Amino acid sequence: MASSPNSIPVALVVMLLSASLVGCSGLSSTTPNARLSADLQEINVGETVNFDARESSTPNPTYIDEYRWEFGDGESRTTKQGIVSHTFNSAGTYEAEVTVVNDDGEVDRASVSIFVNSPPTIVLEMPTFVRAGEPVRLDASSSTDPEGANVEYIWDFDHGLDSDGDGDKTNDAESSSSFVELIYETSGNRTGSVSVIDDKGAMNTQIWSLMVISRTFKVVWEEQHIEVEWSGYLEQGQSVELEHIPGEGARIIQVNATLTLARDLLPIMWPEDNFTVSLSIPETGWNTFASTTHDNITENASASIDRSDMNSIPESDYTITADSSDGLVETLLNEPGERFGQGTWYWAITADECDPDLPVDDVDPDQGNDWQLVVEFVILVPRVSEIAV
Repeated sequence: MASSPNSIPVALVVMLLSASLVGCSGLSSTTPNARLSADLQEINVGETVNFDARESSTPNPTYIDEYRWEFGDGESRTTKQGIVSHTFNSAGTYEAEVTVVNDDGEVDRASVSIFVNSPPTIVLEMPTFVRAGEPVRLDASSSTDPEGANVEYIWDFDHGLDSDGDGDKTNDAESSSSFVELIYETSGNRTGSVSVIDDKGAMNTQIWSLMVISRTFKVVWEEQHIEVEWSGYLEQGQSVELEHIPGEGARIIQVNATLTLARDLLPIMWPEDNFTVSLSIPETGWNTFASTTHDNITENASASIDRSDMNSIPESDYTITADSSDGLVETLLNEPGERFGQGTWYWAITADECDPDLPVDDVDPDQGNDWQLVVEFVILVPRVSEIAV
């Protein structure tokens, strides 16, 4: 059959129709294919997540023009590269999404969930001040984790000290209890911290301050009279050494030491004996001595060492602040210029002359003598008592 001049071959019509349907049937779609991953999907507040959409693709001949990021916390970014980092500063679960856009303006989306763990909530109960030497309780046991997990504790008792020697005074781990009881022996302001950690490692730290105040004491100096006595027998040339600590816990004001010898029965026949008493106090640097005298034959021979005003007499009744009663007493007894007589007292009794006496049947009937040393002290003992303020 001959074809009409206006007729179009059927095959050509089919080819034209097919060409007009490209892009509608999806057989040659250029829509991108978005892919998204994250290096972390569980983090703590303040940590950073790295997002990666570089496995996203788009069919040739198109190319990916940009990546539009929505992090779920109200922040967004647009990049030319398929990687981005983001820091989450609030707890919660966030749906992070990337929109991949090719050069034809076509898009595809992918998302990933990020859980941001909240740190524990610290509840610290403690006083604002405490007296030196008194116990104080710091209690963080009411602290909680918002997600309900168990928590752990780290205490640093003093930011002024580096107890672990690592060069950082603020990170010492001195207790892991939920509460602690402390005693600060000296007054002054103390700063420390408690850190509470949950099961995922999220940590919250609270710095605390505590004022350690001095205590107030009433001081009364009590006067006491102390007597020490020794006695013995020495032959000529012999000596004896004695020692004691009369000023322990006190301030020495006065001393009177008397060495007395027993009277010879017949002083006319047997002359009086001569003894020496000597004293040495190394800590004070005082050395002295005295020898017996026998000018009056009706009295026993004696020697004396006397000294008054060894230290000043303080005010009898006053108040003073200190960190402890023991520390205050030590300070009072060691005031500069008020330590005379402190330390060990060393006494020496020497029989210088007990011979010769008139012999009886060629025998000296009096080869030595009895002696007695009596030492009297006037001391002041500090009595301190705390006053409630």
